[in-house]
Amino acid sequence: MDVRTSGARSSDACAPGARLPAEYARWEPDEAAAGLGVHPDDLPDGLVIADETGRVTCFNAAAARITATRQADALGRKLERALPLEDLEGRRWWALTDPYGGLATRVGQPERNLLLPGGREVLVSARYVRERPMGPVRRVVVSLRGTEARRRTERSHAELIATVAHELRSPLTSVKGFTATLLAKWERFTDDQKRLMLETVDADANRVTRLIAELLDISRIDSGRLEVRRQPVDIAAAVRRHVQALTASGHSSERFLIKVRGPLPGLWADPDKVDQVLGNLLENAVRHGEGTVTIEVAPELVKPAAEGPPVERTAVTVSDEGPGIPEESMSRVFTRFWRGSKRGGTGLGLYIVKGIVEAHGGTITVGRAHGGGAEFRFTLPVATPAYLA
Repeated sequence: MDVRTSGARSSDACAPGARLPAEYARWEPDEAAAGLGVHPDDLPDGLVIADETGRVTCFNAAAARITATRQADALGRKLERALPLEDLEGRRWWALTDPYGGLATRVGQPERNLLLPGGREVLVSARYVRERPMGPVRRVVVSLRGTEARRRTERSHAELIATVAHELRSPLTSVKGFTATLLAKWERFTDDQKRLMLETVDADANRVTRLIAELLDISRIDSGRLEVRRQPVDIAAAVRRHVQALTASGHSSERFLIKVRGPLPGLWADPDKVDQVLGNLLENAVRHGEGTVTIEVAPELVKPAAEGPPVERTAVTVSDEGPGIPEESMSRVFTRFWRGSKRGGTGLGLYIVKGIVEAHGGTITVGRAHGGGAEFRFTLPVATPAYLA
């Protein structure tokens, strides 16, 4: 990308003539780039540009930070000396790629990991600029990026794999053990013993199915492919249905308090995904919280940032009276693998909940309830389809 090299900054390392002999200060922006008013030091990535002689004419602030090389020391030097890169096998990169020689059909180098002096890794890509196809290289434009973000992503993927492997090992071991035992010694067990073993296998199979569903949700959220199929949803009825399911599973009905502040606007949302959000928040409140679990459903008017009428939303708040979430952990609640306690779970549920709510155009927050416990609050826009509006 061509960027403007002139400007009012007295210390501009990419400005023509800035601590650079005049014969090296030849790079001028094209008219379109100059109109954008983009200065090299405004770029988040490192930018290094060498002219047709191989001497550096631009070395922006990000490049200086990434390489730990002063801009004044890089300008005017040969590219291979200003930016001494090696590949992971220790070979000198510029001698290996020879940007000014070789095939005239080359247009650049794709991004790859290279090493700076001292062994520090950096992501490098290059573009060879020619005035005409097959002509000589007039400029070599190099982009530099640190590897910290990629390493964080790789660590996140490694953690996900380790978590999945750990969570799958236990139920699959149980399923394998019980089925092998039943097949080998079927006649030795009573009907009650057989039923207990099969119920255990069924529960563990459900656990594996649930984990696979979570992984699919994470994949769709991360890739932006989470589909929302909007239908009319009675959110108050959905809350009551979840509470009834919890009381049917053995929890006391007195532990739940439902507050519906109406009239509620007609909500269009994905009913299955709304159930997933409610189920996760209520399960967390029951498992990790204490005392009464309060679920409040209420309409809400949100004033948009720009001028316009208020936006109608439905707000749902789930709170408990337990110890709550420590203040220092609030910012990590919706990240992968966060666990409020060591009482089971993959730590993926709230990450998925946040992805579902945001896919609907809503918001979700966590805070401290009036009773001292945790309080989760999410809002969903009414979002009536255009053909019904």
